[in-house]
Amino acid sequence: MYQDRRRERRPRRRARAAVPRRPVAPFSAEGDGVVVVGYFSAKQRDFAALMDAAVADLAAEGIRVLGRLVQRRGVSDGGARKMDMPYSSRTLISHGKVRLVAAVCEETGADAVVFLAPLTERQRRVLTQALGCPAISLQDARPSANFSPRVHEKFPTDQ
Repeated sequence: MYQDRRRERRPRRRARAAVPRRPVAPFSAEGDGVVVVGYFSAKQRDFAALMDAAVADLAAEGIRVLGRLVQRRGVSDGGARKMDMPYSSRTLISHGKVRLVAAVCEETGADAVVFLAPLTERQRRVLTQALGCPAISLQDARPSANFSPRVHEKFPTDQ
């Protein structure tokens, strides 16, 4: 009549084996081409100036910028409540924008994709696999510390 409740419980998840993570080496290949991707809230009005400053800083380091893409949150969908949150915790940007960035990388022959916002290890791994080339943040792309303070203030190097 009365059954033991232990039967209804889910089995425990098995612990996954720890995979050693490789640190992302600083991207300092002079002359290599990159696509720059910015993720901005609709509240951020001067996103074009931030993108221009980042592109100028990369060009000053000898890195060729082959394309620029912007993902705006809160402009078309998502609403005001979610403006400061990423579209996806795995990729930071929407899946449609990931496909667009991958197409631009393939067309231009880009060696890497530089995101203005800091990326987590998981985001780097997922984006690198989805884009077919290394995905790095702006802080990883700079071999020297002479980047624009305006970009530096908006996207701090501490994660």
